[in-house]
Amino acid sequence: MGQTIVYTKIDEAPALATYSLFPILEKFIGSSGVNIEQRDISLAGRVIATFSDMLPEDQRQPDELAYLGDLVKKPEANIIKLPNISASIPQLKACIAELQEQGYKLPDFPENPQSDEEKAIREKYATCLGSAVNPVLREGNSDRRAAKVVKEYAKKHPHRLKPFDKDCKAKVVYMGKDDFYDNEQSVITDKAGKVTIELNGKVLKELNDVEKDEVLSSSFMSAESLSNFLDETIDEAKKDDLLWSIHLKATMMKVSDPIIFGYAVREFYKDVFDKFAKEFEEIGINQDLGMGDLENKIKKLPKEKQEEIVNAINEEYAKRPNIAMVDSDKGITNLHFSNDIIIDASMPPVIREGGKMWNKDGALQETLAVIPDRSYATMYEEILEDAKKNGQFDVTTMGHVSNVGLMAKKAEEYGSHPTTFKPEEDGVMEVKDENGNVLMSHNVKKGDIWRLYRAKDVAIKDWIRLAHERASLTGLPAVFWLDSFRAHDANIIKKVVQYLPEYIAEKDIEYHIMAPKQAMRFTLKRVRKGLDTISVTGNILRDYLTDLFPILELGTSAKMMSIVPLLAGGGLFETGAGGSAPKHVEQFLNEGHLRWDSLGEFLALAESLRMLSQKGAGEKVKVMNDALDKANAAYLDNDKSPGRKVGQPDNKASHYYLAMYWAEALANQNEDKELAEKFAPVAKALKENEDKIMQELLSVEGKSQDIGGYFHPDDKKAEDAMRPSQTLNEIINSIN
Repeated sequence: MGQTIVYTKIDEAPALATYSLFPILEKFIGSSGVNIEQRDISLAGRVIATFSDMLPEDQRQPDELAYLGDLVKKPEANIIKLPNISASIPQLKACIAELQEQGYKLPDFPENPQSDEEKAIREKYATCLGSAVNPVLREGNSDRRAAKVVKEYAKKHPHRLKPFDKDCKAKVVYMGKDDFYDNEQSVITDKAGKVTIELNGKVLKELNDVEKDEVLSSSFMSAESLSNFLDETIDEAKKDDLLWSIHLKATMMKVSDPIIFGYAVREFYKDVFDKFAKEFEEIGINQDLGMGDLENKIKKLPKEKQEEIVNAINEEYAKRPNIAMVDSDKGITNLHFSNDIIIDASMPPVIREGGKMWNKDGALQETLAVIPDRSYATMYEEILEDAKKNGQFDVTTMGHVSNVGLMAKKAEEYGSHPTTFKPEEDGVMEVKDENGNVLMSHNVKKGDIWRLYRAKDVAIKDWIRLAHERASLTGLPAVFWLDSFRAHDANIIKKVVQYLPEYIAEKDIEYHIMAPKQAMRFTLKRVRKGLDTISVTGNILRDYLTDLFPILELGTSAKMMSIVPLLAGGGLFETGAGGSAPKHVEQFLNEGHLRWDSLGEFLALAESLRMLSQKGAGEKVKVMNDALDKANAAYLDNDKSPGRKVGQPDNKASHYYLAMYWAEALANQNEDKELAEKFAPVAKALKENEDKIMQELLSVEGKSQDIGGYFHPDDKKAEDAMRPSQTLNEIINSIN
């Protein structure tokens, strides 16, 4: 087989779904002459690969992420990437503990490394933290949109958006000074070479891969101004009886945002941290790890002291405004774990729920949404104020907002992890070229958050090309969400003005360049008129908007197609968001019911096959692709998405229905007689045994499941749990 599709092995709910779906894909796709294989980039897999040199031979695992990192730079790359864990420190520690329990002789995670050995171990583990996968694989820019059939289904079967109260007080607040927006500087390099990042003349980092015409930007957030701002928001929420909530992206901004989160923890529980400063220092409390870590570590203290601290925390809650809850029943707040407050998953529900979030009593309450940095907060402010003024959106009529996102070559802030610093002393942070010329300079104080971020010219030009391509193909306006008052965006605008005319000379398009607040206003006017719009954004807004609009339009971002045309000529096909995956796993383990919807995987697979067909992979691939398109349409038309509750058909049943519709489409087509004859008996068996198969699939509903691990399941146990229908398995296995 000359053509290969790589299907990533990942974590949580989509990983469980793969145990059921992948055997079906192997048999169907293999029949078209295409090989499909799995590569393990799960958190556990990456941890094992990172420390394979310390493990016995039978526990070692190859570095599949490195393999894929090389593959995406080759024209034959065809990768279906499912959502993976962007690990926080607590998640990573839990994964390590599970692997250790399974017999893997891994070192503990050093929270406060002292020796050189501990520092080296911490550095190796750091490669598994946060969004370690996406920057490696995203060697291209992003094209995210809803398939027409998905958008039409959403209009016909609208999910509920709750109305806004007439006197709604919910609001978005952000810093007015000394944030990343305020302090940004930016340059366009005039030559390739090396730059250094220095604090008071001491080199913190060397960058040896700077290219000519690259956009280099840097900024910092003042810790003092941030703390003052947070304190003011807490007072404002208390005064106005609003639910206090903070919205960050610690999973992707894995260095800067946990620090911001830590300052929020410190301010909200200020009296507790002041009163028990000595004890907290002794047991190694790190405010950046949140209250969940604090609650765990105080168990080291005498029982009386634990009770004293818990009482002080409860007294703090009595004085403070209500705080948004991640899990009201379990008492998990907005400040327990940094990875629980992912802004692109937390702000869309604020709009969906009429400006409200859940409080400690399990009730919805209007919120004060705290988004410290102004750079992107204003667009959330605009949509919230629009909904308060004009009312909730109408799912049955609202237009579609697709996105072309700049993300190739680790573009912008999402690639800034290695160049983000918390200065250990007051002074001057400088970026210098190899001749010692100062390119950018900031006066900083100890504890501030400073970062450098980049966008390479080749990535920017390809992004502009892709935006023009989508606008010319659809006839829709392309709106570049760029703020001329931001130094970085001003330089990106220069690139748009330089390169876009080259493409417009071939075919004219409607385009606009607007700051995020104004771009949101323009877009929402079109949305309310039922008109579609292409948002053309940088990396962060790509992430934020491709959750915000799909959640409002479709009910979930998992139903969006995410196509990444790789710069080398291959394709990366991403399958949707995994933010709700942990809750899905919890329900499955307790009740045997997996409500994860694999539609994102179905759609990504169709695009993957389409690319192979367009590249001349053969008639069988085209037939397989056309049949899958029909199966996806039938899946939606017949409403076979998984039910949310135990006893309803779940993810396993959805795979059965996809297989049945796919086999029927193959059996009924006339382009390839061999495939038609091969799948006719398969379609017949699947259809005739529907009742029996569904009975077998539903027989495990309501029963707890043992899969041998959360981060690192036992493959045999997990496959048995996800393939309980002997009848279905025999039919699928019979396909040769």
